[in-house]
Amino acid sequence: MMESELLKRTVGVNFSDGATEVNVWAPMATTVELLLSETDQKLALKKADMGYWSLTTTQVKPGHLYQFIVNDGSPLPDPASLSQPKGVHGPSKAIDLKAFAEKETAWRNHPLEDYILYELHTGTLTADGDFAGIEAKLDHLVSLGVNAIEIMPVAQFPGNRNWGYDGVFPFAVQDSYGGPEGLAQLVNACHQKGIAVVLDVVYNHMGPEGNYLGAYGPYFTDKYKTPWGNAINFDDAWCDGVRQYFIENALMWFRDFEIDALRLDAVHAIKDFSPVHILADIKKAVDALMAQTGRTHYLIVELDLNDNRFINPQERGGYGMDAQWIDEFHHALRVTATGERTGYYSDFNGLQHLVKAYRDAYVYDGQYSPHRNKMFGVKAEENTGQQFIVFSQNHDQVGNRMLGERSSQLVSFEMQKLLAGAVLVSPYLPMLFMGEEWSEPNPFLYFVSHTDAELADAVRKGRKAEFAAFHAEGEAPDPMAEETFQSSKLQWNLIEGGRHETMLEFYKALIALRKTHPVLKRLSRADLEVAADEASQTIILQRWNGEERIACFQNFSDAVQSVSFPEEADGFTLVFDSAAPGWGGPKAAIEKLSANEPLVIQPQSFLIYSNTHV
Repeated sequence: MMESELLKRTVGVNFSDGATEVNVWAPMATTVELLLSETDQKLALKKADMGYWSLTTTQVKPGHLYQFIVNDGSPLPDPASLSQPKGVHGPSKAIDLKAFAEKETAWRNHPLEDYILYELHTGTLTADGDFAGIEAKLDHLVSLGVNAIEIMPVAQFPGNRNWGYDGVFPFAVQDSYGGPEGLAQLVNACHQKGIAVVLDVVYNHMGPEGNYLGAYGPYFTDKYKTPWGNAINFDDAWCDGVRQYFIENALMWFRDFEIDALRLDAVHAIKDFSPVHILADIKKAVDALMAQTGRTHYLIVELDLNDNRFINPQERGGYGMDAQWIDEFHHALRVTATGERTGYYSDFNGLQHLVKAYRDAYVYDGQYSPHRNKMFGVKAEENTGQQFIVFSQNHDQVGNRMLGERSSQLVSFEMQKLLAGAVLVSPYLPMLFMGEEWSEPNPFLYFVSHTDAELADAVRKGRKAEFAAFHAEGEAPDPMAEETFQSSKLQWNLIEGGRHETMLEFYKALIALRKTHPVLKRLSRADLEVAADEASQTIILQRWNGEERIACFQNFSDAVQSVSFPEEADGFTLVFDSAAPGWGGPKAAIEKLSANEPLVIQPQSFLIYSNTHV
């Protein structure tokens, strides 16, 4: 891309030097007109190179509503709309992005290895269900120790209830959340509190309702299929305009909204056999933008392929993504904690696979996968700890259960603490799912608000078919029902006392240790040893940084266990005990390790000993 294309948005309606520049990609069109909603005035666009149509005018102002008319057809929203105040079927609203420039310019993104992530859904985090609601909870997140929030997709979707993965306007910010103005204000507020903002974006498919892209051009191809229909056209005829559309989208979030990182949804569902993969092209454009602005941005992918080509640097033939979600750590941890072996959990044996996840990141890195009936994965030996994001729960792993149960409803209070410990002592980036820090009991269910009755019925049937693979019995809550959405909201009043308050204080202390301990905060995969004992269902994880060491003892069994420990741990001091009475546990552990005294670990608990005082 040219430097001028990096520093301003070139698709849609944009304001520059007193004039309005309009650009629409419609390569098959014979005519394209801009329709001003207030006056019904039509302005003709002129055909330009590579399938674009353009117009420079002074008649479009910020706040004006408008549509496009292609080939004398019905008025349509702008495919690059920034705002849809009347929903996915209504006109677009012209927005001046320059008005969103962050006032606090001293902000600098955290180093990726320092991220403590917190995934949230705007609609269910608070009763208000909008960006202002998130802003009101930032002090809570600061006190928790979180320094990066990951916001589930905010691209405009039908209605006002949706996980966000049915978005149909990648550039438009959901109006019921507060629109682009609300998002820009939230980002600024986060930066003032020292919190980075990660935005979830979807480049692998579009939602079905309000999807007008096909009326403009070949945004989709029937060469490939995805679980959601035809694939986005990244490598078929006329793909250049489509690729540019998504590159521009990534640049806009970074440049104009000053988002710190993008989480790219399910990149394994992106179909692209071009010589240069679309992710590599996005990375090149983002690198060029950072060179121009001096700011730092990260690209994080959700990946289900165990293929480190996605996160390898481009000079080694990779796509250059900075990090990836790693579900296999979650699956191994979940099976270890619960014994659940249905669906994709059938590939995981529990303790031994959790040990492998600690050591190798990918559990399947070339072995036969019974669930897939094939060999699966490659080794990720040269990839650093900061390239992997781990968690004990997230929106998928909770919300794709039929009843949306969180860990709080599936395991004991003690096991919940052990799950948190298993994540936060890992040599990877940790992520929490909203509410887990106080053991939120409400579910996180799947919800939508489609206006098309046939589509709504298809969603219900699809969900039922999904759960058949997990042998789930009964009926899933209706995704269309308002009650399903409301029952998924967090209960902030719970943190004011009892075990919920205890859990919150536990998370604060554990995160503080993770951020300050010289071993735990250093994400070295090489300086690690881990071993398991099947009989006692225990794991001993050792990590070190030079002469500084920690030993973490994890007991996943329901009984008290007595374990031996490495001789070099003799004299280590206890720095964290999940079973201590102060955390609602049954009994405190010994303060110092000694070769002459066995270490007793309470059921479903963990202990961290260190030779460094913090």
